[in-house]
Amino acid sequence: MDTIESLIKDLPDPEGAQRFYAEFRAKHPPQIKKLKKNQGLLSDILTLASYSSLLATTILQNPTYIAWLERERISTAVKAKEELLESLARFALTNSQIETNVMLARFRRRELIRIYLKDIRRLGTITEITEEISNLADAVLEYALGIARQDLDNRFGIPLQKDDNDRTAQAQFCVVALGKLGSKELNYSSDIDVLFLFSENGTTSGGGSRGKCSNKQYFIKLSELTTNLVGGLTGEGAAYRVDVRLRPHGRVGPLAISEKEAVRYYSESAQMWEKQVLIRSRAAAGDDQVFHRFYKKTAAQVFAAHSTVEEALRNVRRSKEKIDAEKFARNGYDVKLGKGGIREIEFIAQALQLAYGGNDPWLRAGHTLISLSRLADRRLISEPELTGLFDAYDFLRRLEHNVQMEHGLQTHFIPDDSEKRLLIAQRMGIRTVAEFDRQLLAHAAAVTEVFSRVFHEDYAIPGGDDATGSDLNQIARKPEPDINPILVSIEKSEHDQNLSGRQIETLKKFSEVARPFAEILAANPDLVSGLPQRSDEFTPKNYEIELNRAVDGEAVYSEKLAVLRKKWARFMIEIAAFDLFEKIDLDQVKTIQTSLAEASIKAAIGITQKVLGGEFQTALSPFTFGVLGLGKLGGGGMDYGSDLDLVLIYDDEKPCPAEGLTHSQYYSRAAEIFVTTLSSLTRDGSLYRVDLRLRPDGKNGAPAVGTGALCSYLESRAAVWEWLAYVKLRGIAGCSEIAESTEFECRKTVHQSASKYDKEELRNETWGIRKRLEKEKSGSAKGKEIDIKFGEGGLQDIYFAIRYLQLRDNLPDDPENRSSQNSLIMLLRNGSLNEEDFRNLSEGYKFLSALDHTLRLTAGRSTRVPLANGKLLEVISKRMRFDSIAELLETLTHHRITVRTSFENISGM
Repeated sequence: MDTIESLIKDLPDPEGAQRFYAEFRAKHPPQIKKLKKNQGLLSDILTLASYSSLLATTILQNPTYIAWLERERISTAVKAKEELLESLARFALTNSQIETNVMLARFRRRELIRIYLKDIRRLGTITEITEEISNLADAVLEYALGIARQDLDNRFGIPLQKDDNDRTAQAQFCVVALGKLGSKELNYSSDIDVLFLFSENGTTSGGGSRGKCSNKQYFIKLSELTTNLVGGLTGEGAAYRVDVRLRPHGRVGPLAISEKEAVRYYSESAQMWEKQVLIRSRAAAGDDQVFHRFYKKTAAQVFAAHSTVEEALRNVRRSKEKIDAEKFARNGYDVKLGKGGIREIEFIAQALQLAYGGNDPWLRAGHTLISLSRLADRRLISEPELTGLFDAYDFLRRLEHNVQMEHGLQTHFIPDDSEKRLLIAQRMGIRTVAEFDRQLLAHAAAVTEVFSRVFHEDYAIPGGDDATGSDLNQIARKPEPDINPILVSIEKSEHDQNLSGRQIETLKKFSEVARPFAEILAANPDLVSGLPQRSDEFTPKNYEIELNRAVDGEAVYSEKLAVLRKKWARFMIEIAAFDLFEKIDLDQVKTIQTSLAEASIKAAIGITQKVLGGEFQTALSPFTFGVLGLGKLGGGGMDYGSDLDLVLIYDDEKPCPAEGLTHSQYYSRAAEIFVTTLSSLTRDGSLYRVDLRLRPDGKNGAPAVGTGALCSYLESRAAVWEWLAYVKLRGIAGCSEIAESTEFECRKTVHQSASKYDKEELRNETWGIRKRLEKEKSGSAKGKEIDIKFGEGGLQDIYFAIRYLQLRDNLPDDPENRSSQNSLIMLLRNGSLNEEDFRNLSEGYKFLSALDHTLRLTAGRSTRVPLANGKLLEVISKRMRFDSIAELLETLTHHRITVRTSFENISGM
């Protein structure tokens, strides 16, 4: 133990390292014996634990990584993409039993252990560290692309094109990196911004299981599959968050685009900020010739020789102002977006590149530091300015890395809290908060001074050796920090409005209580004009008629999507406003949102039917397509941010509407259009996340299933967890005869099957499923947050108790009222629940569902109570009529205890 004390005493978080060591010793005693024989390796492991609880958890869960690190820590060279691809191939072979997206997420996490250790030890420059992080992302993209390409080749054959001599050749595809990945400056938690390009239109060779398709269809599917492999969420997160919104036409544009179409877009249609994005672009995976041809033809559009310095500066300044308008003032400093932050350094470089790069190609470097060096060589910035920017960039990027790697979060925020600030300072090798603040202020001031000169702006730079945290806040905030971002957004939009005092009151209410909706308003200022005011009363709407009327007038699919999303967003904001002003209660909010979801589904079916009619030149009937709802939709309890848990069905007894296609082919295409309509991101946002994982055979099953096949599956092959889910099955929309009759048959099948199942086995299975879900979904909270859905004594305890008892005692839902409260009353009256357990579950549900709703309103889609965020907790407490945060948390603890007690009583555990 003396050895451990000596190794951790000078670490920034010795207590964290000590806790890690104690837990590791308890879980992995053989590994401890090996570690004690290698003091250098042990020191490295303890150092990682002191700097990053994320990596500490990773090592605890994967002790074999220590032997790997022992070999890897010897080399300090930057690993190239090819070397990382070889490592990834070996890792995939030893992890062949897990899904590809899980494997990729684990590989990235393992490699970050090595890279971050080198970062902490200062064994690489910031340029080398960010280059290696970028190479890692390139390797993951390349590997995922290879897997996706093989899958699609097996289905459609290889994509073909004609060359200039009319010879057939294989079409090429490239994943183009943009943003920080494009300049090889990726940080530990960056999104990866990508653009998918293919060489030429044509068709595939066919011969696969699905026959021929167009190259465009093939490459869009290839892009989707690659994105899902890299960015698909798992219980362990995704390898990377993949952002494709910077592609031509943004969210409404096709996911993949040909070279010719891309060149035409950037030559004729792209806005200046879109061209600015291409400054930091390169080939990350696939065929790099595609990118080189594209860039050669578009470089002149990005770096226009005829552009004046004033125009270039004005365009980049607009980008900066757009970012400022989207920020909310907070107590602390944003390393990325604050004044004097990383984004200002990047914009200095990009503005001068745009201004002078048209006539000087040597200035067209993607990497920020390289471009700054070349700008200094051309005397566009002075040597002292270059030194100041270099030093600030190094300091701010290392600071950003330390903040992000603590928990693996995409954050750039330095809080005012003195204890947290001290830990951050010590991880930067700075002993005191005062010295940390002094250095941070000095670097931010140096950046702001250059930024002000380049953009001809007059920023007051607070300073002095006695600078405090509040001084830093002045740098972080806009010149007028009390200006509501929504108002700023309105002023800069095309929808200029003269707001009344009552409208401003409504906006303030959103900003104070419902921050997620305030962000929506800031991004969509045209929604402000229709906002209700405090004196208004809620009037129910027929959402089905309203949405159908909106989309019927549009002929083009993309326009239908845009209209649908705008109309839906206006309805949702209106619901939130009446909720904020407490003109509708919780039950009403859920009923209204369920009606809106059902209307959206019906509108999506109508759009799907028309698109299919155009694609296959078929009559619009018979279209025996139906939608069944599960979860919150099935129980009629939709809330802000709720997923749509759906099962898509069709009548497999009636003829397929399209000649030459099977039912599966036709209705799989219907499912694809339907899901895209509801969930794809466009520039106007999306409606819902659609979850089809509860269909037969889950992700391996067809997206739409025949009605007979569904009932057969539930009777013969479904697991207990699927029965539990299907208790809440409800016919939602589509062919009413199919939806309603299938719901009836499936629910009858589930209850009959469960009634024949061994009761003891049913109880054991239910308990086991619940505990696994609890461990997988809430295990990472570690006391800093309370998961009120998946955690112990949470809403899932109540849901599992209800559904288990309904299956055990053969009590289907009441078709007129499927709510959890009504199900509890039904179980009490049947004698399935005693009075005490009924009271515990009923009162617990009322409280937890109200807290869940308040969290969704105030914090967004979250199941966790943020114990570290006192300001948000205060808003939640007031909203729920508690006198203090302490009273709220005491009540929460009480209900969690009583709910878990009753769940254990019911499950016999």
